[in-house]
Amino acid sequence: MHRLMALFRCMRPWQYTKNLLVFAALVFARELHDPASVLTAVNAFVLFCMLSSSVYLINDIRDAPEDRMHPEKCDRPIACGALQPSTAAVAAVILASVGLGGSFIVNLSLGMVAAGYFGLQMLYQVALKQIVILDLFAIAGGFLLRAVAGAEAIDVEISPWLLICTLLLALFLGLAKRRGEIVLLEEGAGGHRPTLDLYSLEMLDQLIPVMAASALMAYCLYTISDRTVDQLGSTRLIYTIPFVIYGIFRYIYLVHVHGHGGAPDKTLLTDRPLLINVALYAITAMIIIYLIPDGH
Repeated sequence: MHRLMALFRCMRPWQYTKNLLVFAALVFARELHDPASVLTAVNAFVLFCMLSSSVYLINDIRDAPEDRMHPEKCDRPIACGALQPSTAAVAAVILASVGLGGSFIVNLSLGMVAAGYFGLQMLYQVALKQIVILDLFAIAGGFLLRAVAGAEAIDVEISPWLLICTLLLALFLGLAKRRGEIVLLEEGAGGHRPTLDLYSLEMLDQLIPVMAASALMAYCLYTISDRTVDQLGSTRLIYTIPFVIYGIFRYIYLVHVHGHGGAPDKTLLTDRPLLINVALYAITAMIIIYLIPDGH
């Protein structure tokens, strides 16, 4: 039982929130009324959860020596000895096989995207995480492929602006994560991950606002793009913009004032104002997209 609990912790189910991007195409393409599309999107979500857990297991096996010297990651099951690397490796292989195989069963396009996602994560593990800037693009690429996977699973075209928003927001979160790691580890940051020595707080504090502003502008343009207006019959999606602005501002506040950012998933799940804002955004968007007739 202890080994199962340790394995469960190592799979990091709390990070499955990242895979909710799979549902973006389903929601914004107005396919929620189609049970078959909903079921397919749920299947894609579950399969990507398996793939991401496989990646986390492989990451923890590879990073165990560095994690033991980290003030927070030292409690990870493999780093602290609660889970044997061999057990984690077997679980990783099973999860990756089911995740990839299941994706190809859903359809070939989803399988190709899933394979691309897993391949990118493996490339990140062995090389890209050691290359400054490219490490951020690798992380952002994972978010982007999740959004693409949701569209390919149900065979709909996702708005290019929505993909741009995803990329820019992921880069924003990645920069904030690097800042949080440097603040937490201070002088020992490079000892945990060499690339952290190549970043500086000054550099990150310049890039974070740039990415925040770019993501916000991209979302604003998405709400008034011709494609969006054609789908909804109006520009009423602009009423969700205040929630996006508040969410970005709140996250920057948490990063700078409370030292958050090192674990975006935990920040989202533990900060009540941010959670309420996300809920209000979701409710408002659903009402606008599904309950208000076109042209109103």
